[in-house]
Amino acid sequence: MQTYSFDQKHIINIPTEKALTTENLQVFYGDNHAMHDATLEFPRYRITALIGASGSGKSTYLRCLNRMNDAIATVKGKIIYRDTDINSKKINVYEVRKHISMVFQRPNPFAKSIRENITFALKRNGIKDKQELAYRVENSLKSAALWDEVKDDLDKSALALSGGQQQRLCIARCVAMKPDILLLDEPASALDPISTAKIEETLKELRKSYTIIIVTHNMQQASRIADYTAFFHMGHVLEYDKTEKIFTNPQIKATEDYISGNFG
Repeated sequence: MQTYSFDQKHIINIPTEKALTTENLQVFYGDNHAMHDATLEFPRYRITALIGASGSGKSTYLRCLNRMNDAIATVKGKIIYRDTDINSKKINVYEVRKHISMVFQRPNPFAKSIRENITFALKRNGIKDKQELAYRVENSLKSAALWDEVKDDLDKSALALSGGQQQRLCIARCVAMKPDILLLDEPASALDPISTAKIEETLKELRKSYTIIIVTHNMQQASRIADYTAFFHMGHVLEYDKTEKIFTNPQIKATEDYISGNFG
């Protein structure tokens, strides 16, 4: 198996407004040092893809960004959001997740109606006005390109939807809370090509209003939708640049090998 130096890295600084920054982020599962010194800047209103082989640390890193690893790992370093280190013990994790939402690999709609999937968290957060709730339902479903497909069946069980529709519903459920950042962990990996294309179009449209960070094994997907791409290898971020440069002129041998299929 090819070995690569972790000393050679190519990590750019973002010239535009930053939505989120990590500084020397490290993750430990007990004695296992799973993520090393990840320092990255994420631009606002752009899509950033995290790529790399299975076990490279992409999902581990992503889950740190809204404190999803708290119960299972020790996370060191800084996660800077709105000039605040949200990796601090003083931070209210539930408040963080209102601003930084996550969509998981497999669709996980509630066993409730389509409408209730959207309104459940809104009501829990004190929104009771029926007009506001109706607006949020319609607006979020439109944002997820699902409204036209379900507008006449809002009281139908979300579990009756197709896999692709369920995943777009989960995106709509996040959008309804009006977060700032959307984290997506391989959101199309379990979907067929048509559903995947709809998810990708949805994300490109959402980029106008949200900062999106997506883990994907699909390099074609990264090249189609991402503005920036980070390459992970064995718990290290080795290269981070504009997607076009990553795919046409990578600066690190490991990145080049991974993209060309000569990896492993």
